[in-house]
Amino acid sequence: MTAEPLLRVFDLTLEFKGENQQVPRSVLQGVSFDVFPHEVMGLVGESGSGKTMTALSIMRLLPPAAEIVGGEIFFGESNLLKLSAREMRAIRGDEIAMIFQNPRAALNPLMRVGDQVARAVSLHHEMSKSGAYEEAIHLLVRVGIPDAASRARAYPHQLSGGMAQRVLIAIMLACRPTLLIADEPTTGLDVTIQAQIFELIKDIRAETKASLLLITHDLGVVSEVCQRVAVMYAGQIMEVAPVHELFAQPRHPYTERLLSSVLRVDMPSELDTSKAMAFTSIDYENPGCRFANRCPYAFDPCWDHRPHPLNISASQMVVCHKVSQEIQ
Repeated sequence: MTAEPLLRVFDLTLEFKGENQQVPRSVLQGVSFDVFPHEVMGLVGESGSGKTMTALSIMRLLPPAAEIVGGEIFFGESNLLKLSAREMRAIRGDEIAMIFQNPRAALNPLMRVGDQVARAVSLHHEMSKSGAYEEAIHLLVRVGIPDAASRARAYPHQLSGGMAQRVLIAIMLACRPTLLIADEPTTGLDVTIQAQIFELIKDIRAETKASLLLITHDLGVVSEVCQRVAVMYAGQIMEVAPVHELFAQPRHPYTERLLSSVLRVDMPSELDTSKAMAFTSIDYENPGCRFANRCPYAFDPCWDHRPHPLNISASQMVVCHKVSQEIQ
C-alpha cells in the first residue's frame, strides 16, 4: 500500500474495570493495524478475541466499564481518542459508520423503520421532512427491501433479521461514510440471506468507494471479500498479511491452527486432528504471548514478554518469538 492509511490503530490497550476493587483486566493489548483508502480489511479471530471491542473503541461507543488506557486511533489527521464528544458525533455517521451484529438491538424499537432512515437522512442533509421520508423509501428500495413503502411503516420487531440488517445498511447509506465497519453483519441469518447481505455490502462499497473493515470469524468470507487481514487472539494481533499470502503460508502458530480447522475443497476432506487446539482458559495476565498456553512451539520467551512486531516481508507482519528466532 503506497497511500497513507485512512484508519490507523496503534498500540491500542483497553481495560475493563474490576468489580469490588479487583485489578482491571486488559482486554485489548497493543492492538495495531491500518485500513487504507478503498481497501477491504478483515479482522478475524474466534469469539471473545476482542474484535467487537476494537470496533467499539474506534467508534467511541464503549460500555461504561471499559477504558482505553493506551494507544492512538487516527482517522486521517484526527486522533479519535482526543476528540470531544461533540466532535466525535460529527465523525460518527458522516465519516465512519458501523453495521452491528444484532440489527434489531441497534434499531429503536419504538420508531417505525422508515422514520429511522428518514431521521438519518435529515441529520446529514438539509431536506424537508417529506423529502427525507421520500429519500428513506428510495434507500429501502436500494437495499433490496420489497414493497418498501409498506415495510417502512413496520417496527423493528416486525421485520426478519435479514430485513432489519438491510434497514441498518439503508441508514448507513444515508450518511455515505468514508469508512464502514461491519461487525459480524450476518450473525443469526440463514446461509442464503448471509450471501445476499454480503453481496449488498460489496455493491454498496463499490458504489460509494468506502473502505471496509470486516469483522468476522468466517474465513471463507474473508477469502472472498478481503484484500488484507489481521488475525486476533485474546486481544492481541498475531499476524497481518494479504489474504492470499495468509492462506498460502500462515506464519503465526495461531493462524496456522485457525486455518487448519477449516475444511477446504482443495484439501483432503478430513480435518487434521493432530493440530486441534484443546480448550484452555486464556491467561490475560501473562506478560508474553497470550497464545502460549495453547501453542505447541512455546518456549521461555513466550511467557516472559510480548514479542515485537516483525515485518517478514513488505506486506506481511507477525508477532511471534518462534518466527523471530527462525529469521535470525
